[in-house]
Amino acid sequence: MVPEVQDIIDVANGMLWTCLMLSLPPLLTALVVGVLVSLMQTVTSIQEMTLTFVPKLVAVVGVVSLALSWLIDFITNYFENALRMFSSYY
Repeated sequence: MVPEVQDIIDVANGMLWTCLMLSLPPLLTALVVGVLVSLMQTVTSIQEMTLTFVPKLVAVVGVVSLALSWLIDFITNYFENALRMFSSYY
């Protein structure tokens, strides 16, 4: 049997949402830390370009390490659901 078009669209939609949910914690962390460091640089008149890199890197690595179990569970659930859906066809 061939999968229906709606099933393929559902898997693709789930894939896009999974990518969004997996990238959201590090991207939001980098955004917030970047804005806070930029505000600090503006207030103190320190215009060093490399100053924003280290705090962002530390914050993103910290958030990813804290959220790693949730991220792995999230992608595992998506993969299991996709395999379960397509296993009924083959």
